[in-house]
Amino acid sequence: MDIFIIAILIIAAIGLLLMELFLIPGHGLIGVVACGCFVYAVYYAFSHLGTAGGFVTLAIAVVAIVGAVVKFMRSKTLDRLSLKQEINATVSRTPNFEVQIGQKGTTVTRLALMGNASFEGHLVEVKSAEGFIDEDTDVEVCRIADNIVWVVKASV
Repeated sequence: MDIFIIAILIIAAIGLLLMELFLIPGHGLIGVVACGCFVYAVYYAFSHLGTAGGFVTLAIAVVAIVGAVVKFMRSKTLDRLSLKQEINATVSRTPNFEVQIGQKGTTVTRLALMGNASFEGHLVEVKSAEGFIDEDTDVEVCRIADNIVWVVKASV
């Protein structure tokens, strides 16, 4: 009966560890439970089967866990679970309103390097060329490069 309990705990530890590593990584709770099953199986073996049985259980458990991880990585299971779709779409950065160099507008949001400004009632995403610019500040387009509108504070 002791060997059956130890085997169940090791199998549970292997299954939970594979789930933590490959299916739902990053949560940690499943990994903690897997380590707990592994530690308790080894502790149970040492306390019920003696020192020799404990070391044999420890060796078998380590080899089984390493073997299970290697076998899972070499199997086609990860290929079947992985996404194969490619994203070909791109975001159009061309403003729907034609902005010219020298045109003046007003910032709508604070330009913490990027933000929005209003030019003749049209909202355009802009980038600050001179640092942070507070909202409701008059700005002037200094350049347009790669469909990015660069602005500076407007001179009075």
